[in-house]
Amino acid sequence: MTTSARYDEVADYYATGWSDDLSDPTTATLLDQLGPVAGREVLEIACGHGRVSRGLARLGASVTGVDLSSAMLAKAAEAREPLGITYLQADVASPDLLAGRTFDSVVCSFGLSDIDDLDGTLATVHRLLRPGGVFAFSILHPCFPGVEGVSGAWQGSYYDERWWQADGSLSTLRQQVGANHRTLSTYFNALRRHGFLVDALEEPQPEIPADSPRAAMTSYPVFLVARCLRA
Repeated sequence: MTTSARYDEVADYYATGWSDDLSDPTTATLLDQLGPVAGREVLEIACGHGRVSRGLARLGASVTGVDLSSAMLAKAAEAREPLGITYLQADVASPDLLAGRTFDSVVCSFGLSDIDDLDGTLATVHRLLRPGGVFAFSILHPCFPGVEGVSGAWQGSYYDERWWQADGSLSTLRQQVGANHRTLSTYFNALRRHGFLVDALEEPQPEIPADSPRAAMTSYPVFLVARCLRA
C-alpha cells in the first residue's frame, strides 16, 4: 500500500471534514508550541489540503507545504485564496527534497503515523531545519488504544508495531486510510537518533460532548503534541 493511494481516495472527505478553524485544542497547542511565525520560513510536511499551511500564512509566515497525495494538494489550490504558499507533491523522506533550502520551523499535524518511513522523514526534517529551529508535531497518542467501535492510535497489542486499519462502526478517517502504530519509545528514540532534543510535550484534552459515543476518549490522553529543537 502507498500513502498516496490512501489519501488520494479520501481527498473530498478530508477537505470537507476539516475546516480552516484551527481553534480545536490539539491544533491550537501545536501552533503554540511552534511559536511566533510572522516573517519566518515554515515547512509543513504531510500538509494535506493545506489547512494548517493556510493558518500559518495568515499569521505572516512564508509557507511551503509538502504532501505525497496530488489529490489532497488539489484541494489546497492557491487560486481560492492566494496566500503565497508553495505546495509541492513529493515524498518527504526523499534525500533530495528541497535540496539547498532551509527553514526556521517545520510542522506536522497528525502526519507522522501516515508516513511509512519515519527515519527518512526525520532525516529530511533535520537537514532542512536551521540550527536551533523548531520541529513541532501532533499525533494520536501512541500509548493508548482506541475506544471499541470508534478508533484510536492502534488495535491489538501496544508492542505490535505495524500498519493497521480501524474497523469500528463509528470510525471515520482511520477506517479509510489506516495508520502506522509505533510505540512512544520508537518515536522519541528516532528523534534523538536524528539530532533532535525534545523540548516540550503536551497532551491536550479533546472537546467531546458527554453524550457522545466517543466520550470515553476523554478519560485518557488521545493526542500528543511535541516541540523539538534541532540540536
